[in-house]
Amino acid sequence: MPTTTFAAFAERADYSLLDSLQTDPQATIDGHDHRPRQVFSGHYVPVTPTPIPAPEFVAHSATLFHELGLADGLAHDADFLRLFSGDISVARQPMRPFGWATGYALSIYGSEYIQQCPFGTGNGYGDGRAISVFEGVFNGHRWEMQLKGGGPTPYCRGADGRAVLRSSVREFLAQEFMQALGVPTSRSLLLVMSRSETVRRPWYSPNSRSFDPDILVDNPAAITTRVAPSFLRVGQLELFARRARSQAHPEALNELRMIVAHLIERNYRPEIDPSLEFSDQVVQLAALFRGRLTSLVANWMRVGYCQGNFNSDNCAAGGYTLDYGPFGFIELFDPRFQPWTGGGEHFCFFNQTQAAEANYQMFWAAIRLLLQGNPDALARLDQIWEGFATAMNQEIEAMWARKLGLITYDATLVNELLELMVLSKADYTICFRKLSAIPEQLASLKESFYGPSSEQLDARWQNWLQRWRKRITDSGGDPQATSAAMQRTNPKYTWREWLVAPAYEQAAQGDTNLVQELQAVFSHPYDEQSTQVEATYDRLKPREFFNAGGVSHYSCSS
Repeated sequence: MPTTTFAAFAERADYSLLDSLQTDPQATIDGHDHRPRQVFSGHYVPVTPTPIPAPEFVAHSATLFHELGLADGLAHDADFLRLFSGDISVARQPMRPFGWATGYALSIYGSEYIQQCPFGTGNGYGDGRAISVFEGVFNGHRWEMQLKGGGPTPYCRGADGRAVLRSSVREFLAQEFMQALGVPTSRSLLLVMSRSETVRRPWYSPNSRSFDPDILVDNPAAITTRVAPSFLRVGQLELFARRARSQAHPEALNELRMIVAHLIERNYRPEIDPSLEFSDQVVQLAALFRGRLTSLVANWMRVGYCQGNFNSDNCAAGGYTLDYGPFGFIELFDPRFQPWTGGGEHFCFFNQTQAAEANYQMFWAAIRLLLQGNPDALARLDQIWEGFATAMNQEIEAMWARKLGLITYDATLVNELLELMVLSKADYTICFRKLSAIPEQLASLKESFYGPSSEQLDARWQNWLQRWRKRITDSGGDPQATSAAMQRTNPKYTWREWLVAPAYEQAAQGDTNLVQELQAVFSHPYDEQSTQVEATYDRLKPREFFNAGGVSHYSCSS
């Protein structure tokens, strides 16, 4: 029977993080710890979230509710809504009357940073507005529930700890979409907003062509609850490793060991035998995380996703997508696609493999400290790290092969296709979906082109199509089965910012119909849907949205 009451939901509470890791010894007992300060040790700080006033329901994930065994009606339960709009006073036993925030370090492409820390030490960097409020076991699986926009924490660096409705709608829908695409991701539970509390952020004026935001905009405050097996990040392991290296305090190395053990328990226990020596478990962890991370990035590129800011603090140590801030989905194919104005080319679409390798390097360097004095384990760990680039390349090649219905990767075919897509200004999603029909002629593919064709370009395309089709048939592939497999790999529907923006704009006025409509479309991205849905959501980006501030590019003003 599904869980229908808040009391029954509360009975699921089970706080492995709070029970097995160490609290900041300077933290308050009651969680009223909302001003920026340095946190020198401990794995978490107890924090009470700050409720948004007069919360209004925007959306919930029926898919996740079903997985957790929750009745849909629970989304409208008064206490359930209060908890996930930041009012933890509704907590009842065995729940805890406070949430928690965690610290982590920042590195960009393997370079350690502390410049963003207001204290210049790195001890003020962490969950500035993300507060976990619940951890429990549902249908045999452990999940942590975290409020994004739940108010300030000691890591807020002087900010208000809030999130605007715009970014909250984007994160909520993106997590729903990525789950349906089959890409490992944190999940969406509930989205609420307040029109009684507004948050002022820089953003773009109507029809703006500015690269950076050009006005200040008042947005409704919102809280989206994201859910994951854990929110442990590479940056967290990195923080404790930095402290261990510098011998910041006597417990530093032990705190690193504890959080690595907790990561194994939370995210890898089914695959790692607990009876093994801890050093062997650490080596297995490194191999498993490498496999998950390389597979994840290949999946991102398969569906056209660009993380935009793939630092170590945005890299989930469990190997799934986390932190939907400056993300985007590619429309006009460009290997250098980067929607975030603050990201730079180093975090562009085709550079995500290198960013992943840099994050893995920081992960490897952190856990390596736990194997000192064990040369055999160190050698095995180093071998795993040295094989990262090869493993990443194998995942990417297999991904391109699947997108083209090939049994084995063909570099010549793939590279020529990508070149033709650039020359024709092809829409990434539409082009690959058209290819999934294995067309003999170019006519249908031209429907995915933003630019005019030419006789010479047409001839190159036609030659490529013939060689590609021959490669499929010569390998013994059944065209009909190959086409069906390609349609399960290449989505028909993708995220198009110019279609999402109206949803958060209308939601700000209290109309959430478009949010629900997008949820429905995104829940079946590989399927042929109604002619009305196809006419609305399966089309090229209109010219007026190219170079449009807030649509083709945007800051991280959330």
